[in-house]
Amino acid sequence: MKTNDLIIQTATKVVFFIIFLFSIHIFFAGHYTPGGGFVGGLVMSSAIVLLMLAFDLKTVQEMLPINYTVVTAIGLLISILTASGSIFFNVPFFTHVFDDFYIPLLGETSIHTAMFFDTGVYLVVVGVTITIIQMIGGDE
Repeated sequence: MKTNDLIIQTATKVVFFIIFLFSIHIFFAGHYTPGGGFVGGLVMSSAIVLLMLAFDLKTVQEMLPINYTVVTAIGLLISILTASGSIFFNVPFFTHVFDDFYIPLLGETSIHTAMFFDTGVYLVVVGVTITIIQMIGGDE
């Protein structure tokens, strides 16, 4: 029997984007306050899990046609390359650098290599978490 979940599905469509934006905020705030790639990735995963609860797994896979195993691999590659980039400049492993840049619309902005490492961590956490949830929730 299929139930009519119109209210939960409509609310989820709005709440998903709120959680997504909060995930991005947590990601960027993590350089100066608690947060970062790991926590931001977990928050993003919770948004996708909310979609899976409101809709079924097949519908979510059609809405977000993403191979999360590939997302995990890309995240690992970004993290490893960022961390090992210090080897090419003859400094200790995991040494991060930063500089200030002028970016149109944003103005003077400080960019850290740690942000790229956190991007990789973010992608790994989202990829692994959603892959596990799909494996648990899938019926095949």
